[in-house]
Amino acid sequence: MTSETLDLIVANGTVVLGDGRHRLAIGVKDGKVAALAPEELMPPARRRIDARGHYVLPGIVDSEAHPGCYVPFKDDIRTESRAAACAGVTTWGIQAPVTRMGTEPFHEVVRRADVVSFHESFPAAHKVIETYSQVDAYLTYMLETDQQARQIPEYAEEHGVTSFKLYLQTRSLKGMADDDDSNWPSRRAGLGTGIDDGTVYLAMEQTAHLGYPGMVHIHPENWEIGRIFEDRLRAAGRTDFGAWTDRSPDFLEAQHIAAYAYLAKQTPGRVPLYLQHCTTALSFQEVLKARAEGVDLYAQTGPAWLWAQPEDGRGWRINVPLRRRENVEALWAALADGIVDVVGSDHVVGWEPSSYEEMYNANIWDCRTGFSRVELFLPVLLSEGVNKGRISMERLVQVSCENPAKTSGLWGRKGSLLPGFDADMVIVDAGREVTVGKEHLNTRSGWSIMEGHTFTGWPIKTILRGEVTAEWADDSPGMRPVGDPRGGYLPRRLHGTRTGHDAAEPPRVARSGRWSPPVFERPGFCAETTAHTTVHTTVRQPGGEGAR
Repeated sequence: MTSETLDLIVANGTVVLGDGRHRLAIGVKDGKVAALAPEELMPPARRRIDARGHYVLPGIVDSEAHPGCYVPFKDDIRTESRAAACAGVTTWGIQAPVTRMGTEPFHEVVRRADVVSFHESFPAAHKVIETYSQVDAYLTYMLETDQQARQIPEYAEEHGVTSFKLYLQTRSLKGMADDDDSNWPSRRAGLGTGIDDGTVYLAMEQTAHLGYPGMVHIHPENWEIGRIFEDRLRAAGRTDFGAWTDRSPDFLEAQHIAAYAYLAKQTPGRVPLYLQHCTTALSFQEVLKARAEGVDLYAQTGPAWLWAQPEDGRGWRINVPLRRRENVEALWAALADGIVDVVGSDHVVGWEPSSYEEMYNANIWDCRTGFSRVELFLPVLLSEGVNKGRISMERLVQVSCENPAKTSGLWGRKGSLLPGFDADMVIVDAGREVTVGKEHLNTRSGWSIMEGHTFTGWPIKTILRGEVTAEWADDSPGMRPVGDPRGGYLPRRLHGTRTGHDAAEPPRVARSGRWSPPVFERPGFCAETTAHTTVHTTVRQPGGEGAR
């Protein structure tokens, strides 16, 4: 323990880590946790925060958010990162295509020609985060082209980006003209070309060679089959919110999980696969099958799917769709049992005007997608999870802090309150009963499907690297941002060859040599085939595109 004067002590609370609850104080020095100890054993400190008997958790590492999806990145980071801080988030995993990372001019509807290399967008994204964000952030690139997939090693080394997402529902967009789109607003969400399985394979192959923490993310939902169900539902006159759920039934999610887990297993190098919004019991069966066959597979879900249902007054249009009660209950069980590893908000707000009046339509086919989800995060996990006995407070920390930090490659800095980690924390009042009104919201749209519903459990103070960034003051009706933006960009580094398991490595990640040839051999790959499936790392030439 340091004997120097501390910058801050957070005392009189119960510190929650994934392994248990500890009646300890937290000592902070230079933005890092310096000590965990009884307060009477701590060195003196310049400031003291009284946790008032509440729980003190590591700051939330929200693994999926989409600021800038429908409006300029800078505009959304200004408002939505403040909402995230008020929700207890200290680290945001921002996922975006190349057209939605701050480059100008902003194209509300993108065209194929707008989809370029991430080398052209990264400087703008980095500047926006460093200038306007209330939370720390890392990036997950949403890939569309073979060029982007081939440049994965460059993105990892030069940008510190090691996670890459593939929107599988945009397969139906591949080959469409610029004035065509599927009925999910792909082009309005920044996606211009769509993908095919060749791009998916290239991304998996390149990412496998990165080693930890390289990770391929997929959005599993088969829209190619979904369009058949939509035609039938429309023909039957279905316009209710449940029709959106019936348009994309359980097996369309599970089928993609099975298919792309198989592809990941066949990819040389055993690429880790990360499932966004895993929501059905059928999907969980496929997760377990894939893991049993040796696939390094991680599953994420979000607060909207843990709480809202299509026909209970909480419904909305969202991808993947909200599920009915049996799947909601199965999802909580999967979260508690370890089948689902991570919770991420999937936060996205619609294009302007984004008011409830402009976005809502009782006809689900005309209801606009996009609503504040980060503000659902802790209220749902505390009220519906911890306080109803579905998960423990320790499990909440595992899925909201520890596991997202480990799967993203930020463990050691984010996700815990052990000494040496960033002093990111959120104080929660697990017994605070809140009937949600507009005064409890901080998103730019000013509304939420939470409104009118009562939750027990709410964040009351957020601390980023030892400084308060949001709090529910005694004279305030709800959480409010504190201070100027001081968030920063979080580059991640490749760990290279591993010889053993350590705390920074997520469970089930393959512990193999990064470039060991036997790892990149698969049954059925004859010498002639292997000659055409070897990864050739792109080498960038000064002042120009890469040469191979």
